[in-house]
Amino acid sequence: MRKILSVVLLTLSFYVTTAQSDEHFYQPTKELKPIEFSNTEEITIPVANDTITAILLKPKSKPKATILFFHGTGGNVSTYQFMVSPLVEDQFQVVMVDFRGYGKSTGKPTHLNIAEDGQVFFDAMLKRDDIKNTPTILYGASMGSQIATLLAKNNQNRIKALILDGALSSFTDIAAFYAPQYKQMIEKNYVSPYSAKENIKSLNAIKKLLIHSKEDKEIPYDQGLMVFNNAPEPKQFFEYKGSHLMSIVQDKEQVIKAINNLLHQ
Repeated sequence: MRKILSVVLLTLSFYVTTAQSDEHFYQPTKELKPIEFSNTEEITIPVANDTITAILLKPKSKPKATILFFHGTGGNVSTYQFMVSPLVEDQFQVVMVDFRGYGKSTGKPTHLNIAEDGQVFFDAMLKRDDIKNTPTILYGASMGSQIATLLAKNNQNRIKALILDGALSSFTDIAAFYAPQYKQMIEKNYVSPYSAKENIKSLNAIKKLLIHSKEDKEIPYDQGLMVFNNAPEPKQFFEYKGSHLMSIVQDKEQVIKAINNLLHQ
């Protein structure tokens, strides 16, 4: 994350107008680690002149719900298997998507094309019989919190719940955090095209679970708390001790319990 933000700041130092340099927030990896799941399906979806890919992870028996998982700024779907493995074991069906540039997906990621492709991906998934007949939960991890919250805002009547794990409040806020000496310049010249702290304000009808650690060195705890405080009820904040995105490792049983609670009326 520090490497990414340093590039953003260098770009902004050259363009002191409204330079966005969105692509510098993303650090995709093409090399995939071995997929650890036995019952999987690879999915390819055309978007503009590119394709995005996803992997569907199926539990051993009938799924209790489907989780659409949006990972963070680095790596690809294979990097985040540790986060979803306990969910699949608990009979959740999980679809992990790689946006442009990540894994087998082509092209280059920007905030806007991820937003557009996210809706295309969402629509494609909810047309499937094995997904549309299950409750749907959106799960945004780290940078993925931004697209997950945007999709929740735009599809409230089509989802059951939203999970934000290690969420940043906005692209602008995280840039300012990493370079406080340039805070005013960043806030003036870098405008987030969408942000979790604003989009979550409209989510009145769905349950929300926010997960964050006070020991998080990647995304400050205060940003996750800001998103939570902006969210209307029903909502829950799950705090744990440990590193960024490690709640499922540190407190597996409690996290799984909190996620299961999202399915109850």
